[in-house]
Amino acid sequence: MAPQILWIGLGNMGRGMSKNLVEKGNLDKPLLLYNRTKKRSDDLAASLPSGKTEVVEQIGPAVQRADIIFTCLTNDAAVQAVYAEALKQEGQAKGKIFVECSTIHPDTTEAVAKDVQAQGASFVASPVFGAPPMADAGQLIFVIAGAAKVLNQVRPYMKGVMGKAEIAFEDEPYGKPLQLKLIGNTFIVNMVTALAEGLTMAEKTGVGVAPLKQFVDNLFGGPYSAYSERMLQGIYWKREEPLFAATGARKDVRHATSVAKAAGMEPRLAAVADGYLKDVEDHQGGEKGDIAGIYGAARKRAGLKFENDA
Repeated sequence: MAPQILWIGLGNMGRGMSKNLVEKGNLDKPLLLYNRTKKRSDDLAASLPSGKTEVVEQIGPAVQRADIIFTCLTNDAAVQAVYAEALKQEGQAKGKIFVECSTIHPDTTEAVAKDVQAQGASFVASPVFGAPPMADAGQLIFVIAGAAKVLNQVRPYMKGVMGKAEIAFEDEPYGKPLQLKLIGNTFIVNMVTALAEGLTMAEKTGVGVAPLKQFVDNLFGGPYSAYSERMLQGIYWKREEPLFAATGARKDVRHATSVAKAAGMEPRLAAVADGYLKDVEDHQGGEKGDIAGIYGAARKRAGLKFENDA
């Protein structure tokens, strides 16, 4: 009999991941959905076939019903709060498998794993690489750590369902996937910064952004093309909800910097990106700013308007 699965956290990534789990995961029970803002659960459930999901309003009772619990949350504080609730009642988590997909500090992951195991449950660290469109398309890369036997129990819901590949740390520390995830995210913020400065320079010099976009598409493609398109189409300032919030990107840079300094080095390029991200927060405010808004910040520093609507 297939396990009962609970999904906690329906941000941009969680929505796409849970949708693919319903559509391609061969579930024989409705996927339980929990989000702090219940409307997100209701909206996702309404978009999927009737009977394939069930919205739940309390974490504790839902954990008691579930065999596997996926969590995908915005930051360390949210993860800590959810796990405190999930483990609050003695014995309610015993025998369960918790799969933690958030991007958080490795120390937070290790602490949560310890709490989970103390309750007689199993833990899998499983951050993912990929933007929300990749989550929607089931093309994420899972970075997983845990006991080999436990990993084999959750793999059927990863590659070919929510993702296209995995990078595995079998029987290794739970913090390792998070270290790799944070290193990878420095690549992303550095790439976005290089594109933003390049496009701004192309406009200021008179070369034009269109020829530079052709260069990017032909030489790099992939995420370089996708991010430059988000910039040139003005998606970074037109969307009400960011695809990758600047606040989240700054959190990742802080964690990456912490991990790097603990290892005896300093990620200087990421610090440059963080300066631009702060400009994005200052201009757009709070959670609305998108990582691609680094383009707007670079433009503004160069004497252009933040919004590229000319």
